[in-house]
Amino acid sequence: MSDITSVILLFVIALISGFINVGGGGSSLTLPMLIFLGLDSALANGTNRVGILMQNISAIYSFKRSNFSQFKLSLKLSLLTLPGAIAGAVLAVKLNDQLFQKILGVVMILIIISMFLPKARNTKEGEDGQKISWSVYLSMFGIGFYGGFLQVGVGFMIMASLQHLMKLNLVFVNMHKVFIVLVFTLPALAIFAFTGNVNWFWGIVLGTGTALGGWWSAKLSVKKGEKLIKVVLVAAILIMALKLLDVF
Repeated sequence: MSDITSVILLFVIALISGFINVGGGGSSLTLPMLIFLGLDSALANGTNRVGILMQNISAIYSFKRSNFSQFKLSLKLSLLTLPGAIAGAVLAVKLNDQLFQKILGVVMILIIISMFLPKARNTKEGEDGQKISWSVYLSMFGIGFYGGFLQVGVGFMIMASLQHLMKLNLVFVNMHKVFIVLVFTLPALAIFAFTGNVNWFWGIVLGTGTALGGWWSAKLSVKKGEKLIKVVLVAAILIMALKLLDVF
């Protein structure tokens, strides 16, 4: 595969990833793609954070422009993830390459299963002064650790936590989610960069695509095409997961 073809392919994957990531699962496309481009697991994991950072900055700005913002509550939830995110990123840069790929493959299979589980129905919008229960404190720490370590599928975990534990509706769940991911990505990216596990060229290509996709996904609510998108996404994730697990 030529360098130009690789750049175009990664950009397109990143664009799709940024668009679908409002519903979660974007990194299940971009992280394996970086590994398939020849980056080792730690380098791919770190490089993927550049795209995540740029995508969520774009999505937050888009939500703000659409008058969806609860800065105090978003920040409060985000700060709870930081200790876990730092610990998770430190573990990720030390993990054996082959073991990481096997863990990633298993997680991607679990993501496919989670996509077909029934979603909670919620109606609350939440508010900046809302009290946070101990169950949310614990879940945010765990989410931070997982996000710092692997990232893939962390959006589903945040959505489940905010929907089931805080009873927020989907629009506000997504608004808080992009803010939370942005905040815990900052120290995680710093750790990967400090240990030399970021390829900035691929990161910028990735980030440009995810930022554009993230902007439009925060603007649009796609319902008619949801079933088709889910089928295509499941097929893509399954192929990548089986490849990572050396099934073929």
